[in-house]
Amino acid sequence: MCERPDTKRSTMNLISSHVRNRKSILRRSHFILGIAKTVRGLGTDICVIVWLARREAKIAEYLKAHSVRKLQLAASNNLLPGWLNTDIFLNHRSLVYLDATRRFPFDDDTFDYILSEHMIEHLAYETAQFMLRECLRVLKPGGRVRVATPDLRVILALHGHEKTKLQNNYIEWAIARFMPEVKEYKEVHLINNFFRAWGHQFLYDKETLYHALSAAGFDEIEFYKPGASADPNLQQIESHGKELNSEDINQFETIAIEGRKQR
Repeated sequence: MCERPDTKRSTMNLISSHVRNRKSILRRSHFILGIAKTVRGLGTDICVIVWLARREAKIAEYLKAHSVRKLQLAASNNLLPGWLNTDIFLNHRSLVYLDATRRFPFDDDTFDYILSEHMIEHLAYETAQFMLRECLRVLKPGGRVRVATPDLRVILALHGHEKTKLQNNYIEWAIARFMPEVKEYKEVHLINNFFRAWGHQFLYDKETLYHALSAAGFDEIEFYKPGASADPNLQQIESHGKELNSEDINQFETIAIEGRKQR
């Protein structure tokens, strides 16, 4: 004897509801979430072991081949010719694994130049200080570090009542790209998002960034616009404008600073 259509639909709806509830419970289960995180973590650990096993040979090969030695931290997709391009996530075969929050795998006085572009803001202030001290240690006397990062003062200035054309253009661009659902109080949403998004930990203005390099032991500290430098080896090496598909936006939000290790 067949079920009536309405009874059958009711039964199917009840089964579907039970399935959804079980899936919802599983998604909320700390046990299941813990297993998933453990599996992902295990995969990452295996990758790191492999990367570490290959690292020493890659570093030795680079140092042997280059008399002027240049180190890039958190290179991502910006693979600079003639540089030892490193990152904590290796999405290119040529990258070398390096966790900038730990002691660098180099002897003292190894490199002539170090570049860190849009990375320092992803570290807590004290961790960034450790990174800068490591940069100082592995640089040769007279070597230079270059750090590019968003300018906190530029971001906070967006909250002013009187805005320039550049500020309005930046607000409209950022909202359209990252928060298209926002229709009102755009600058407030943008500023809040800048502190929360992309893993940002600490944003610098010029004074704080200058002090960070000075406290780490650097001298001859100078500020530059992105791409500009008095040293040809440090000119036009950043890629943030390409990632944003707008060099104008990069020029607006980014500050670059260089410091020298005393001879």
